Amino acid sequence: MIGWSTYQTSWSLELPPVIKSDFEVIRRNKVYEEVAQQIERLILKKLRPGDKLPSERELAELLKVSRSSIRDAIRGLELMGLVEPRQGAGTIVREISSDSVMNPFSNALKRRRESVSELLDFRKMLEPPLAARAATHASADEISEMEEILQRQEGKQAQGESTVAEDSEFHYSVALASGNSVVLKVLDILMELLRDTRERSLQVEGRPQKSIAGHRRILAAIKRHDAEAAKSAMRRHIEDVEEIVLDGF
Repeated sequence: MIGWSTYQTSWSLELPPVIKSDFEVIRRNKVYEEVAQQIERLILKKLRPGDKLPSERELAELLKVSRSSIRDAIRGLELMGLVEPRQGAGTIVREISSDSVMNPFSNALKRRRESVSELLDFRKMLEPPLAARAATHASADEISEMEEILQRQEGKQAQGESTVAEDSEFHYSVALASGNSVVLKVLDILMELLRDTRERSLQVEGRPQKSIAGHRRILAAIKRHDAEAAKSAMRRHIEDVEEIVLDGF
């Protein structure tokens, strides 16, 4: 068996054909998932505990994907217990337990639930104070924009259409009305990390209506310029979402 350390200085030029043939150019939408699958197959078939994976740059060049896709894939494999990052040594193949091999999806699902729970917990730290600030900072135009978003959300929900875009847009509008542009970037990253989970949860019966009702309570408090009520309404809304989302795991 060939260890990665032998080729760490010239991976792209001296990659053994027997290993290079195990990879295919990635062509799917969820790129990181297929990247993870290809690396996982290689780990299970040909690598030993302690072997080093090639660098992010080398993997990105080999698989013709972005380095962010490589990072996401390796993070997923780390959550499954297949690899671990070591300071100064790169990403190393771990000793694979029977549980990781026999039930990797169950293992990953458990860790994904924990990750989603932490992200939702962070939303509870971030968004209620933003709603409170919006209640004291929002202009008439910004409040009108929130109302227009909710009307669109209600219209699409009545037609049985997806309201994911409007759901996100409402939360962005509250953050924008808080008067702090930095938090918009944080919220954007947070919503992107939760995108798949939110799309699934909005398909749960009763969830779109509950989302709109939560948004209505938040907007009513902002219209009254009641910071505490806006904060409480946002927290309640996220807790309702959390209950539905985590029940789906």
